[in-house]
Order: sequence, then C-alpha cells, then structure tokens
Amino acid sequence: MKLLLVEDDELFRLGLATCLRQEPKIELVLEAADGESAIDLVKQQAFDVAILDLLLPGLNGLETCQQLQKFHPNLPILVLTSHPDKDIIFKLIEAGAKGYCCKGIDAEKLILAIRSLSSGATWWDPNASQRISTALSQLDRFDRSALLVEEFQLTKRELEVLALIAEGRTNQQIAEVLFITAGTVRVHVHAILHKLNVSDRTQAAVLALQRKLIG
Repeated sequence: MKLLLVEDDELFRLGLATCLRQEPKIELVLEAADGESAIDLVKQQAFDVAILDLLLPGLNGLETCQQLQKFHPNLPILVLTSHPDKDIIFKLIEAGAKGYCCKGIDAEKLILAIRSLSSGATWWDPNASQRISTALSQLDRFDRSALLVEEFQLTKRELEVLALIAEGRTNQQIAEVLFITAGTVRVHVHAILHKLNVSDRTQAAVLALQRKLIG
C-alpha cells in the first residue's frame, strides 16, 4: 500500500510517518508539508490513500482535497484534523473525501481507517457518523419525491431505494423491504449513482441533503 501524508506540522508528520512505515502492508509513505506539494506528488505517481490535514498553509485542506480529486478522482482521502468542525463534514464529502477522524485516534483505529479506504469503504469518526445519520434520517421521501423525479429522472422504485439507502440499509435489507432480489437492488443503486452523478451511496444521500431534499 502506498500512502501520501499531507501535514504541515513537521514533528507530527514525522512521528506519524514513522508509525505508518512500521506496518508490514504499507510499502511507501511519501510526505508533503502543504497542498501544492501534495498535488505535485499525485501528478507524478499513484497512491492508495492520502491522509490530509485540514489546516494547511496556502491551499487549505478542503481546497487541497478538491484539487487532489481533480487529478486523481479515484484517490481515497482520509481527513485527519485536530480541529473537529461539524459544519465541514458535508463539504468534505462533496469535495470527495472518503473519511474523517481526529488527531489522537488510536494507531490501531487509524490503520483500520486506512485499510477501509484502500478497500473501497469509507470511515467517519463517531461524531461525524452521527451527524450524517441524523441529517439523512430526516429525509421526507413523500414531500420531496416530485423534486427528485423531475430533476434527476429517478423512477419510483429508484426513489424508494434511495430513501432506504439514506436510512443506512444494506442491499440485502433493501431487497427484503421491497420484496426484490439483492441483484435487482444493485442494478437500481448503480442507476441512482449514475443519474445523480456521484461515486458512492453516502454521496447520493448527501446530495439529497444539499438539494434540500432532506429537512
């Protein structure tokens, strides 16, 4: 696994890099002290995961995340910050981040977060997860359904699947609720992501929030 560590605090960066290099499955850890340097590195080679601080000189963490996604859209980005901000969670998701945790996280959990991102999953710390869950649970699938159908051309069934995705249900659970097969659910999920022009289920639900489809 190849990691990119973007952190302006030299002591913290060196300590974290040393810790990460001790992991047997991590082959390479390259360091950048600012967003511009990180972008240059991403242009030169591919990484499996980028670990990104929010408070950076020059380009801030959010701007750096956006630029990294521009040059490497499939790069999973884990935001690691010492200044948790509940209001930035959805901005980070919109920018393409796949995970968020606070500095001080146990090394074991940080490694688990990195592995989760490298395998295609996401990782959000408990506070971030709660905020996302609370927002998505407020989805008014009935009052807003007309807006979804009109703007994104979702079918009635796709709208039902999206509402259940927003509740955090798995494909199998959705299949059981709607009395269809899990394979059919996967087809609907793929169509929803394509129509909403997003890359994963979380972004699909968050888009509904951003378009005021969630109260």
